[in-house]
Amino acid sequence: MDYELSIIEKTGFSSYFLIVWDFIHYAKKEGIPVGPGRGSAAGSLTAYVLEITDIDPLKYGLVFERFLNPQRVSPPDIDIDFCYNRRSEVIDYVRKKYGQRSVAQIITFGTMGAKMAVRDVARVLGLSYQEADRIAKMIPTDSSMTIEKAKELNPLLQQLYAHDPQCQEVLNIASKLEGLTRQAGVHAAGVVISDGDLLDFVPLSRGDHEEIVTQWSMEPIAEIGLLKMDFLGLKTLTVISECLELIKKSGENQTLDPNRFPLDDKKTYELLRLGWTIGVFQLESPGMVELAKKLKPGNIEDIIALVALYRPGPMENIPAYAERKLGKVPITYDHPLLEPILKDTYGVMIYQEQVMQAASVLAGYSLGESDLLRRAMGKKKPEEMRKHRSLFVKGCKEKNNIPEEKANQIFETLEKFAGYGFNKAHSACYGYLAYVTAYLKANFPVFYLCTLLSNELGDTEKISQLVSECRRMGIAVLPPDILKSEVRFSVENGAIRWGLSAIKNVGESVAEAIVRARKKHGDFASLYDLCAHLDCPLNKKFLESLIKSGACDSLRKSRKELLESLGEAMAAGNKTSKERLSGQQNLFEEPKENNPYVSDIAEEYPLNLRLQWEKELLGIYLSGHPIDEWIPLIKLFQQIPISQLQELADNTRLYIPGIITQIEKKTSQKSKKPYVKLTLEDQTGHIEVILFSDTFQAISTSEWGAKAFIVEGQINKKEESVSIRSSHLFTIEEAIEQLKPMLFLTIPEENWTPNHWKKLHDILLKHPGNAPVVLRYLTKEVVCEIATDETFKVNVFPSHLPSLLQELTALLPQDSLKLKFNKSSYNHSKQRSLHYS
Repeated sequence: MDYELSIIEKTGFSSYFLIVWDFIHYAKKEGIPVGPGRGSAAGSLTAYVLEITDIDPLKYGLVFERFLNPQRVSPPDIDIDFCYNRRSEVIDYVRKKYGQRSVAQIITFGTMGAKMAVRDVARVLGLSYQEADRIAKMIPTDSSMTIEKAKELNPLLQQLYAHDPQCQEVLNIASKLEGLTRQAGVHAAGVVISDGDLLDFVPLSRGDHEEIVTQWSMEPIAEIGLLKMDFLGLKTLTVISECLELIKKSGENQTLDPNRFPLDDKKTYELLRLGWTIGVFQLESPGMVELAKKLKPGNIEDIIALVALYRPGPMENIPAYAERKLGKVPITYDHPLLEPILKDTYGVMIYQEQVMQAASVLAGYSLGESDLLRRAMGKKKPEEMRKHRSLFVKGCKEKNNIPEEKANQIFETLEKFAGYGFNKAHSACYGYLAYVTAYLKANFPVFYLCTLLSNELGDTEKISQLVSECRRMGIAVLPPDILKSEVRFSVENGAIRWGLSAIKNVGESVAEAIVRARKKHGDFASLYDLCAHLDCPLNKKFLESLIKSGACDSLRKSRKELLESLGEAMAAGNKTSKERLSGQQNLFEEPKENNPYVSDIAEEYPLNLRLQWEKELLGIYLSGHPIDEWIPLIKLFQQIPISQLQELADNTRLYIPGIITQIEKKTSQKSKKPYVKLTLEDQTGHIEVILFSDTFQAISTSEWGAKAFIVEGQINKKEESVSIRSSHLFTIEEAIEQLKPMLFLTIPEENWTPNHWKKLHDILLKHPGNAPVVLRYLTKEVVCEIATDETFKVNVFPSHLPSLLQELTALLPQDSLKLKFNKSSYNHSKQRSLHYS
């Protein structure tokens, strides 16, 4: 501690620490969630003692010199994460503390990319949107892409440029504009603080929201010596805070403090080992899910390593790390002195701090000198590297009598790693946040997932993913209800109730008005009652959305009759509102349930239309799914649910049943061959399927949700996305006819009597057909498969299958029945191709 304080004082950064301490102290005092730390600042014991950070650097082996190096003095950089919703409060505090003229946010400049330049030039030259789009789409989507590079990569663009004068003009002009500044914005985090009027140092301007912004960007601001801070908004902190508040209000646990969560919680590590990390900070991408399952974290150091490993560069160390951690190969060290440094990472270098500590222990470098070595290795400057290699080898010999050859070998290992090693201080902070979110999900899943849903309003893809996760964890998601829903998602008797503001066209102000009216006047008795009591302007769009989404189903009227009576109910509500404003309304009169504005029509819209409305307004099918009627069939054919396909290895071949919910015809730019991009859904999720074929038979749009299909294809993993590449698509009927499925019946070991055999015998004979039956008999020691003879072949065509299933499931569990395809009998000449009409 004395050492750190002496360095801070010597380098003149005492006031810097006090400024940071002041606004963090303010945030914590005001209940604004602050992150445990970010970046190399977590390596400072001083920052920890001042509660600027919450990670003990001694406990996690963090290095102060990685943050502030006395041998290469540069301004320390303490970046701070704040609650996403309340970050602005901290900036306002800083403005008031130091003066409006001394604090400003920092400008950013957006530059023209190749695609953007093409679109802008085409618009100015008067090309149609379609023409501009055609040229722009030939340019690959890559932030570093240039027009010249795009022409080299895409022969079609090259050809168009050579033969189309208009395209030539667009690309020639656009190539001169790409890279130029297009617009100004406000940096997401950067704030500059001065001890005087900023206008004395830097030109200022106003942002879109009238905030004061510097006219110089981040780099020039740093060069002139102004104090720059990064105030980052982190949604995870918002989620943690709101989840804890939700738990507290429920009375389930009053004393939860994320800084005191036990770090050995079994439920948490089990959740990570299973890969149930949707919604877990830093660990929810498909790649991270697979890595967590592979590495099986068992302590906080393992989680910190997870965060550091899954990045370009360190990923090369994953196989070695995994093999050592799982005991497949022995843990070895290049030198015994490296064991204390590398023990937590099983002898594998992962962190930059390990490079610094290794140089210090082996070659006698001070930690300040070892930071300079780390920087030199990262920059790979030959002259500096020769100098450091000589010093390192000499130091190893003098301090530890390490032979020159061995010292050179260790130096090369350090050199290779230092270029991409990760900052452990940052990984420790974010690894701890990952643990906190995993702990909440494992121990308070309903509250945590409810909070996540409330913080993803507007992102239908994320909402859909989280609802699927709720269902996987056995948590019911209840539909919106004007009598029970809150403004956001809420916990209700162990389930999650859909929030009113999560319905499309129902904004937060309308949702608040509904909840306010319900609390003031009691439950709404009718649509008329709802319209009469809302204190916001009545709008047909939001009221229709409430009805169509099912939020008004609890009024005990069909959606059809509610929609047909909406006009009259709105008129009555507006009349009541005017009377209330003019003071003419009888204050003691309440609207009655049986009012003249509600019709007596008892009809209802078809189920598929109601489900379509739900999908449109909620982003997902909630009360049902178009696939529901096909689920028994799909489960029979299902090798693995769509939601779990990301867990399979790349190029895995399989059959995937589901319904088609979207279809788009395209042409390959490379081969000029037609293909179809479609979305296949089952009851657990959806996936993109790329279907290649030379010919296209018609499947009308009316068939998409009305028929179940089976795709034969293979997993295609690209970065974080998973899709299916396929050349064969079948309806269920075609699959049964062409792929000749076999029916597999798994017979339980226990409680299976001769009487059960007799019943099974009779059922099979009662449903004669062409599908062979295979009996799988399970015991503790062995699995027996017995192919029955021709006598017991059964009819599995969709028209007959339900009656067979009904009788079999009365005898056997549903999941013990499977239809598997016999590939050897497949006739490729009868394959179905696809287009849409």
